[in-house]
Amino acid sequence: MPAPATPNRIGNRLLSRLSRHEYKLLARSEQAVSLPHGKVIHGPEGQGGLSHVYFPTSGMVSLTVLMEDGKEIEAGTIGNEGMIGLSVALGLDFSPNKAISQIPGEGVRIPVATFMEAMQPGGTLDRLVRRYTAYCLRYANQTVACNLLHSVEERICRWLLMCHDRAGKDEFALTHEFLAEMLGVRRQTVTVIARKLQMASVIAYRRGVVRVLQRRSLEAASCECYEVTKAFYDRIMK
Repeated sequence: MPAPATPNRIGNRLLSRLSRHEYKLLARSEQAVSLPHGKVIHGPEGQGGLSHVYFPTSGMVSLTVLMEDGKEIEAGTIGNEGMIGLSVALGLDFSPNKAISQIPGEGVRIPVATFMEAMQPGGTLDRLVRRYTAYCLRYANQTVACNLLHSVEERICRWLLMCHDRAGKDEFALTHEFLAEMLGVRRQTVTVIARKLQMASVIAYRRGVVRVLQRRSLEAASCECYEVTKAFYDRIMK
């Protein structure tokens, strides 16, 4: 009989699904870490290899693509549903993306060697990482379609919903400038849309802090992509 899953008190939705035996293999080397706003967890290829994988328990981390002219655009977001450093499970010792903490939070980090030792073929960790990889691919595909087919307003609402989920509270730090950079749109466009959402009492915005006032209205204004990717994760991670 397999050992029962570890309790949800671990805080990370991947780690909480491990058997006690597999979690103990990781826990012996895990280290609690703080992920303050703006912390660069790792750089992209060419800026150092990966020594640890990270499992956030709160907050949100952005994965960005760095262009030659220095501009960055967001390629993905990670909260307590995932892990940072997934590329090591695919045989790489580096990441193609930069990982930077956007919403402050906490997490644990585990040496790559310990993580790979615990990821035995056919084990729960191996299965979860494979499924999480499938989710990341689904997220990337959906985001490509979203960027091409949906309005900036719908995309902003989708992003605010993801922030709201990861923040774990109605209020979180977010500047128009950062949001514009992550979505690859003009700052003035973000300002106009944010003002529209404020006038409709969907959100409140003051000095770089967003407060979600009407979650259902935000969901209604978002495109389908938020719910599609969320439902996909919930389905494959059962």
